[in-house]
Amino acid sequence: MGAIKRTPADKAFSDCIRSAAEWTCERCHTYYEEGRRMGLHCSHYHGRGKWGVRFNVENAEALCYGCHQYLGAHPNLHTDHKLESIGQGAIDILQEKANDTSLGRAARREAKEIAKHYRTEFKRIHQLRLDGSVGKLTITSWS
Repeated sequence: MGAIKRTPADKAFSDCIRSAAEWTCERCHTYYEEGRRMGLHCSHYHGRGKWGVRFNVENAEALCYGCHQYLGAHPNLHTDHKLESIGQGAIDILQEKANDTSLGRAARREAKEIAKHYRTEFKRIHQLRLDGSVGKLTITSWS
C-alpha cells in the first residue's frame, strides 16, 4: 500500500497545528525552530486516511518525531494521551466523525476551501504571535 498523498490542505492544516502549538511538541515540550518541518510533525489520532476527521483540529496535535513514533507504536498510550488532552466525550465524537463517510466525501470535495481556511487561520495565528500572544492558541476547525 502506498503512502497517503499530502495535499495543499494537509500542508496548511499542518502549519496551523504546529504554529498554534508554538512549534513545541505537545507531549515532551521540546521546542523547534519555526518552519523547521523535519523535527515537529502534525500527528493525527485517527490517521489521515479517515477523511471525516483529517482536517479536524481535535484529531491532531504537534508532536516531535520521537513522540510521534512512540505513540504510533503504542496505541493504548496514544489513547491515554489523547484522553488527557481532550477528554472522553471529544474522543467519542471524533470516532463518530471518523466513521462518517459523508463527512469524508465532503472533505474530499471541499479540499480547496479547506486549504484556504487553514491558510487564513495560519495568517491569523502568525499575527497573534506578532502581537505578543504566547502559548497554545486556538484554531477554528474546518469540521
